[in-house]
Formats: sequence, C-alpha cells, structure tokens
Amino acid sequence: MGRFALMVIALTSVIVINALANILPLNNQTTGEISNRLPVLFTPAGYVFSIWSVIYVLLIVWLVGMWKKSKQDDAAYLKRSTLFIISCILNITWIYLWHYEEFLLTVVVMIGFLITLILLYKTYSVSDNHITSRLPISIYLGWISVATIANISYVLTYYEWDGWGLSDPLWAVIMMTIGAALALHIRYHHFDIAYVLVFIWAFVGIAVRNGFDELLVSTAALFLSAVMLAGIIFMKKSMRNSSSSPKSVQG
Repeated sequence: MGRFALMVIALTSVIVINALANILPLNNQTTGEISNRLPVLFTPAGYVFSIWSVIYVLLIVWLVGMWKKSKQDDAAYLKRSTLFIISCILNITWIYLWHYEEFLLTVVVMIGFLITLILLYKTYSVSDNHITSRLPISIYLGWISVATIANISYVLTYYEWDGWGLSDPLWAVIMMTIGAALALHIRYHHFDIAYVLVFIWAFVGIAVRNGFDELLVSTAALFLSAVMLAGIIFMKKSMRNSSSSPKSVQG
C-alpha cells in the first residue's frame, strides 16, 4: 500500500505542478506562451492540448485498477508502479526546465520520459487493453510520442538549425511522416487503436494551426491522418478475417 500511496502522490504532484505552471505562471510565462513564441510548424493548435485533461482522468482510472492489484504485490505491479513514479518525476522536471528555458535539457528529459512510458507500455500484453490496464498508458504514450517530436522541432528552431538545406515545411512533413510510420507500427504490432488516434488528433490540430498559410504542411497532416485512419480500419478487418479463418490441420 505504501507504493500505491507514492503513485497517488506522484500523479497528484504532476497535476498540481502542471496547473500551477500556467496559473501562477511559473517564471512569469505559461507553457503555451513559450510554445507559441517560435514558428514551429509541427506544433498543433491550442485546443489539441486539452488532451491532457483526458490523460489525467484516464490515469486516475488506471490508478484505481492498480489499487485493486496492489494487494497482490507481484513483479508486474512492482515494475509498473516504479516506472509510473519515474515518469511523473520526469514530467515535473520537464515542466521546470521548459519554463526556465533550459530547452536542450528538455529534450534529454523528454526522451527519458518517452523511454520510461515505452517500458511501462511493454509490461502489458496486446490483449490487455482495458481502461484500467493498457488503454490509459497507450494514450499517454501516444501524446508523449507526439510531444517528443514537437519538443525536438522546437529546440532545432530555437538554435536556428539550417535543416541541411531543406525548408521548414519540408522538415515538418518529414517529422509527421516519421510520426505516422511509428503510429502504424504500433498499430500493426500491438493492435493498438488508441495510440494511433492520438496521432490523428494531433495531426488534424497541426493542419488547423497552419491552415492556408502553410498549405504543404496542412495537406500532408490531413493526408497522413487519413492514412492512419485507413490503417486502423484495415487492421481491424484483417484481425477479424484472421480470427474467422479456419486453422490448418496437420495430419
């Protein structure tokens, strides 16, 4: 029960720190104000960040599921609780670094954050996709995957990287293509719809934010969203067909 209490404290701290960072705000600037300071084409429209509310609610539900398993105190519970607490510490650390403009360090912490969630995600089987098990972690991991790409894009812009001669819109399209490929990889190998939906949500937000000003980026974002949606539908049909097909009999 002591470990579960630490998880509750960790999640509560994340929610409170993230809220105060924008209410106070921390270092006299909100998270969004810093994000909007530079013209990073990969950044989605402001409304997209409301997904944090969904993530927090789902993590609370996930904690309820973890509480039911806390009495077992098995290896899986111990590993998941440890990784979750570490992810919360990294989340809070990232907020402080971001608000105090230590942008290069934010990339290091964000990558560590992403790796921690990947390890947590991999503790679940592909069939364990309940709202109290893998589903909240899928959405959390999906958003942090998007945030990692956005974070790297921001830092590269901040340090005026020349893009090896390629234009900013083209790099944004390359980043989105990598993100879409990652989402489809997770969909194919882990039968995970929620993870892909997060990318679609973000990419539509990128199209909304860029609009007609960056038509290449907006068009690519919508096209890749359609590709990912097709991937969801196709994989669903493929799984249904494979499950209904008769098994071969060896004599």
